[in-house]
Amino acid sequence: MNISVFEAPEMNCTVRVSANGDISFQLLGAVHAAGLTPRELETVLQGLLRRTYMKDPHVGVFLQELQSHPISVVGALKTPGVFQIREARSLIEVLSMAGGLSDDAGDTVLIMRGAANVPFPQPGDVPARASASQPTAEGRKEITEINLKKLLDSADSSMNVMVRPGDIVKVPRAGIVYVVGEVQKPGGFVLQNNENISVLQALALAEGPTHTSAISRARLIRTDPATGKRTETPLNLGRIFSGKAPDEILQPKDIVFVPNSATKSAIYRGSVAALQTATGVAIYKW
Repeated sequence: MNISVFEAPEMNCTVRVSANGDISFQLLGAVHAAGLTPRELETVLQGLLRRTYMKDPHVGVFLQELQSHPISVVGALKTPGVFQIREARSLIEVLSMAGGLSDDAGDTVLIMRGAANVPFPQPGDVPARASASQPTAEGRKEITEINLKKLLDSADSSMNVMVRPGDIVKVPRAGIVYVVGEVQKPGGFVLQNNENISVLQALALAEGPTHTSAISRARLIRTDPATGKRTETPLNLGRIFSGKAPDEILQPKDIVFVPNSATKSAIYRGSVAALQTATGVAIYKW
């Protein structure tokens, strides 16, 4: 950027914003410029000169070049990736750049900031603050957690923080539980807002067991996230239905498997065949 001091042309200079957001200006030394518009920086420089060297200074700031810098947007998004920005962008804008949230998005978004950030002044007259939080110390990373529901549903604009160059925006995936086997609608079910659900609630999402399910021989399959070891726990759904056994709370990635009953299958197939035969006889007589 070009800086002009009208009362002292010898102080006119061209400066760059450093990685920590400072400019080096003669007589004043390092001046923090990150998050300031040109007009705001003019006011800051005029105030510093007025307190030290000049009675009534007039300073002009002109942005000569705006460089683009990367931000990484990863996780449960439709088009995650690395995006180039020239100015601080709001969190909602950044999520929109990545195509919005995917169906399995969790209930939080993490903004990871570190010493590699390169904040810079913004063009125009409207202040563009880099973040609601203070800049991090050199070498130290800062993680800001934002509740997605509050961000998208609330009128509180403080949740829509600014994302700076070098930031990493991550949307963790929500937990999923699976119900498979002899159920009406097998599949994986997202834990909305990372809530806990029980075996019966998961079974209800799968629209219940089929006519041929062996509900007394169901199993809960759970994988230890630390070791990867898989364990199987017997589930007697009939006893759970009647309240004689506890309705266990499921964890993310749990699998509820409801097997087929060979006896029920044979009876069911016989009933269907008998019904088809009776229907055919009735039609023939008619």
